[in-house]
Amino acid sequence: MKLSDYVADFIARQGITHVFVITGGASLHLIHSVADHPKLTHICPHHEQSAAMAADAYARTTGNLGAAITTSGPGATNLITGICSAYYDSVPVLYITGQVASFRNKGDTGVRQIGFQETEIVSMVESITNHAVQVTDPKRIRYELERAVYKSRIGRPGPVLVDIPDDIQRMEIDPAALEGFTPPQEKKNDLVKTPADWASQAADLIASAQRPVMILGWGVRLAKAEAAIKELNKKLNFPVLLTWAVADLLPAEDKNSLGTFGTHGTRFANFALQNADLVLSIGCRLDTKATGSPPETFARGAKKIMVEIDQTEIKKFDRLNVKIDVQVCMDAALAVPQLMTALAKHQTQRYAEWYTHIREWENKYPTVEPEYAQEKNINPYVLMEKMAQLLPDYTHIYSDTGCALAWAMQTMRFKPNQRFFHAFNNTPMGWALPAAIGGYYAAPDKPIICLAGDGGFMMNIQELATAAFNKIPVKIFIINNGGYAMIRQTQDQWLGGKYIASAPVGGLGMPDFSDVARAFGFSTVVQARTHTDIDAAMAEMLAASGPAFCEVFVDAAHKVLPQVKFGRPLEDSDPLLPRDEFNRCMLVDPLPASAAA
Repeated sequence: MKLSDYVADFIARQGITHVFVITGGASLHLIHSVADHPKLTHICPHHEQSAAMAADAYARTTGNLGAAITTSGPGATNLITGICSAYYDSVPVLYITGQVASFRNKGDTGVRQIGFQETEIVSMVESITNHAVQVTDPKRIRYELERAVYKSRIGRPGPVLVDIPDDIQRMEIDPAALEGFTPPQEKKNDLVKTPADWASQAADLIASAQRPVMILGWGVRLAKAEAAIKELNKKLNFPVLLTWAVADLLPAEDKNSLGTFGTHGTRFANFALQNADLVLSIGCRLDTKATGSPPETFARGAKKIMVEIDQTEIKKFDRLNVKIDVQVCMDAALAVPQLMTALAKHQTQRYAEWYTHIREWENKYPTVEPEYAQEKNINPYVLMEKMAQLLPDYTHIYSDTGCALAWAMQTMRFKPNQRFFHAFNNTPMGWALPAAIGGYYAAPDKPIICLAGDGGFMMNIQELATAAFNKIPVKIFIINNGGYAMIRQTQDQWLGGKYIASAPVGGLGMPDFSDVARAFGFSTVVQARTHTDIDAAMAEMLAASGPAFCEVFVDAAHKVLPQVKFGRPLEDSDPLLPRDEFNRCMLVDPLPASAAA
């Protein structure tokens, strides 16, 4: 059997159906073998970054492994942004790169290259993968592939990379004689000693809490613990705060859900968090977007229970001067049933007074202010609210970074079967369109939405050709606000409003996006400029049988508000409230700087 045929068959046996490939001299045999395999389909993006991102989104959507294949040199290095996206969000993806033939390898000669486009990709990606290896012996191909996939899924998941020289791809092997990989016994956690009675400790803290909140993060999805979490939600009756990665976890009608929180969260959700006396965090690493800066201001009046699979994420709080009262280094799918058992002896509380405070904040500080709808042109918060209402059930939304993402996360409340995807921790521009393509092949029966700002969309605009050529029924919504609005907001805050490299006045040029979409072969191209245009534009987009493109014009002055400025605690968002009003909202003592600001 040809070794590249073995690789293709191995990919198929992982349950993968679509492989995202960019051809090249060092990847030809691998890609031909994929194309010849009866259970695999190869999809051809126009940039290796897009291939990496499409495979990442494919894995997020299926809950299984994704796969991409590229050539050596620039083909391999172009994968890196997509690899980072998978790594920082703990997404299992198998990246395979071709390499120059082993007899052209520079080895220990000390030169930079011998083979054409020779690049040491393994050492480059070791810090952003769970595992990376070059196959130097054809008899080790089964072992190395099995070990890589094991590493991608065990513990905290993540991407892996297998680099295969061109001559080894072409060699004949005997599959029956190949050595397999035997997984080692799982190591015990050395840094975090999860107490045996942690669930009892947590249950006791829960029973005594008067103002609790529960934080849910992406680890809930990775652990496939959604059903268990929903049962816990019913049992606890806690107000629930969602990270952006699981903003779609609880439907809009769930009375406990407060939506998203953090530096770019809603004002009322942040008031709930910062006034809590107990925080139960499950599957969330509690990064600085969740805690604010400095971290010691985070929920400072609350006892803290943290369930997190990565022990280093828990231990980091020792250095950040934040006390985690109950440290639980455990997969959410294992931890939640244990906690439910410990809670059996406790009655569910109503927290009536606590919810009264929260509803007062929610009513006083809505994300979509009533006057927004009266604006002549499109207000982005009104747009996101309308999109959430008009998108059909089971819709999958793939979003870029920037203001469009923040507006959506502050505003959209999801229907029970809708999903929202983004590379939340690497958060690159250009992710949405290739991700939507990968998401389509992962779930072709779902309505697919691509949501992007004009700046981010430019990063992988070439994938319009991939969508058009393959007749992918993706509905693309571009928020055109004249460049990089999130950067302009930062420049307003810290750099005197000089829009260097973020707007046309600062040297950033943009095309006519509608004309570009038509040039790439889109027949449905729609524009929306006022609130009255939105309903008709949405209807035309959703009625289109193939790919469709909508350019939504938003004034460049619109910002993400509220937003917590660096150095302020989460409860004190810009625009700052009058101090008497702010102080009345605080049930715990406000920090002196905030109280008097």
